[in-house]
Formats: sequence, C-alpha cells, structure tokens
Amino acid sequence: MPSASLAPFRSRSFRLMWGGALLSNVGTWMETVALGYYVAESTGKASWLAVIAAAGFLPGAVIGPVGSAMADRLRRRRVLAVGSTASGLIAAVLAIWVGTGKATPAGIAVVAFIAGCVSAFTFPSFQTTLPILVPRDQLVAAVGLSNAQWNIGRVIGPALAAIAIALGGIQAALWCNAASYLAVVVAVLLVRFHQPVGEMRPIFGALADGFRFARNSPAMRSMLVLMTATTAVASPFIAFVPQMATTVLGGGSNVTSLLVTSQGIGAVIAAFTLGAVTQRFSLARVMLVAVAALCPALIVYGTAPVAWVAAPALTLVGLTYGYAFTSFAGVAQESAPDEMRGRVLAVNSFVLGVLYPAGALIQGELADTIGLRWVTAGSGLLLLVVVGVVMVRRAAVSDRKQAAPAQ
Repeated sequence: MPSASLAPFRSRSFRLMWGGALLSNVGTWMETVALGYYVAESTGKASWLAVIAAAGFLPGAVIGPVGSAMADRLRRRRVLAVGSTASGLIAAVLAIWVGTGKATPAGIAVVAFIAGCVSAFTFPSFQTTLPILVPRDQLVAAVGLSNAQWNIGRVIGPALAAIAIALGGIQAALWCNAASYLAVVVAVLLVRFHQPVGEMRPIFGALADGFRFARNSPAMRSMLVLMTATTAVASPFIAFVPQMATTVLGGGSNVTSLLVTSQGIGAVIAAFTLGAVTQRFSLARVMLVAVAALCPALIVYGTAPVAWVAAPALTLVGLTYGYAFTSFAGVAQESAPDEMRGRVLAVNSFVLGVLYPAGALIQGELADTIGLRWVTAGSGLLLLVVVGVVMVRRAAVSDRKQAAPAQ
C-alpha cells in the first residue's frame, strides 16, 4: 500500500481509535445484513427497507447538524463513551426483541430512529477528533482510513453475519453488534484528547456559522453540488441491496452477504488508496471523476442478470462511491478551521441526513411499482445527466476566466 495512505497509522492514538471503530462497525454491518435479510424475507417489499433506512438516517438531518455543532463545545471523550454505551444498550434491546419472534418492520424502524439519534451526536465527535490525532498533512489520508474501517466492516461483517445466522439465528448477529460497542469505549478511555475549544455560540448561531462558511468557500460550494446530487440520486442503492439479492436475484442470506461484501471491497480499496491518489491528482479532480464513474457502474449493477455479474459490478460501485464520499468528507475537513470543524461538518450531515432518506423513500415506492432494476439503472442515468451539466458549467466558467484578461 502507498506509504502516504497509511501514514496516520504511525500515531498510537489514531491506531487505537481506528481499531475500536473497526470492531464496532463489524458489529454494525452484522446487524445491517441480519435485519435486511429478516425484513426482505418477511415482507418482500423494497419500501420497508427504505422506511427502515430512512428512519436510521433521518436523525442525521434533524439532530446531526446539532451534534456536529456541539462537537466544538462538548468534551468529545465523554460524548463518545456515553454515546457508544447507549448504542450498545439499544442494540441489546433489539436483539432481545427479534429473539422473541415478535419484531415488526415498523417497530424496527422506530428502534433504528432512536439509534440514529444517538449516532447523530456521537459520530460528529468522532469525525472532529481525527485532526487532533494526526498531523494536518495526513488529514486526507486519515479521512480515507476512517472510511476504510467502516468499509472493512462492510466486508467482514456480512460474512460473520452469515456464520452467526447459521449457528444461532438472526438474534446471534444482533448480539454481536451489541457487544462490539465496548471496543469504542475501551479505545476512548485509552486515547489522550487534545481538544481545541471552539467559540461558545448559541446552537442555532453555531449552525448558521457552518452554512455561512460553506456558502463563502468555493471548495465547499463545488463539493456540495456533487454531494447533493450523489446523495439524492445514487445513495439509495445501499438500502436496497438485500432486496436486490432476494427478490430480484432470487438468493438468500448468502447472496445478501455476497453483495454487501462486494460493495465493501470496492469501498475499502478506495479508502486505503485515497491519500496516495490525491497526492498525484487534486482532491477536486478525484471527486468529479469518481462521481462520473459511479454512473455506469450503477447501470451495470442494476441490469445484472445474475448474482455473479451483480457482485463485481457492485464492487465497482463501491469503489467509485467510496472515492466520491471520502472526497466529500476530505474537502470539508481540509476547508474547515480547527475551531469550527464541527460546524462545517454539520453541513455535510444535514445534506446526507435529509437527502438519503428522501431519496430512499421515493425510490422504494418506485421500485415496488416499476421494479428495482429500472430504479437502480435509472439512478445511474440521472446522475450522469447531472454530472454532465456540472462539467459543462465548469468549462464555461473556466472559459470566461481565461477570456477576462483579454477584454
């Protein structure tokens, strides 16, 4: 692996936080696959998967920006420790309920919403901790590795979920997730935090600071255009992977695990190589090319006739999607001053929290009506049109800038 991409591992604190988060995310993906398979098998409807996905992400729109703003003001060690403990307890309750055989999709959506509320406070504190764990010139690589541990969990978690389900049923995978949150608590207790203190502003004033900074930053403005389009149009495919595996491709939990793992492999490759790639090419160029390449990848995945074609196509989706979203986070982290990093990241949280669930709900209803294949391939085509418009506008702006001195 390129040394630039792995440089953050030289920091003991980064290694501890990364390892704890990895174990926790393995558990999260075990739960995601287990619940996705449970809901897909019990309902047969993509719309229920969309409702549960939306319930988990909606707090990111409502509470996420507040959590991001508060990350500049609260003790992040305390937020991470308390939040991870609460998340573990919620996961344990879900495991007990599913184990009784009385869990319903609507009830699971409620639990997902509650868990999302907790995550909306804890995840921003984790994000804003990265710059104090590594030197600033390693920040983009650290963001990439942070996304890598999430996606390594996506690779390992589904395989472990399949084993856990085979040995102890769906509730066994859920119990593994509940236990995994202890890893974050232990890591947080072992890491020394040197947290810069942000300005003590009223919460809505703090949120306004983040949006004002994004509006005035050319890098943030360009990034948010692509992030908005990608989140609304392309991101919902994630919620429908279990439905693609079962209803469309006719598989079971093994095929579900295969597809989720395939996406994760591509995303891990993207995350581990981002630091080296952005050293050779600009972060803005990597971001634009990644979003453009995501479009045909989604089309191939959506039209794949069998699982052995869908799996490598989804690996390509995971690779391009991983580059895109890691680049979005990298732009925000690089642009933000240390003292208001949480407030700037609140803008990303708001975009993701609003547009992902909205897109998933709309595409879920469409999938139940016209078919998931059409919706997935159509999202790739629509995003391609948006990217084309962005590239044409950028070319026009560039031409005007070049012509200006001659006038």
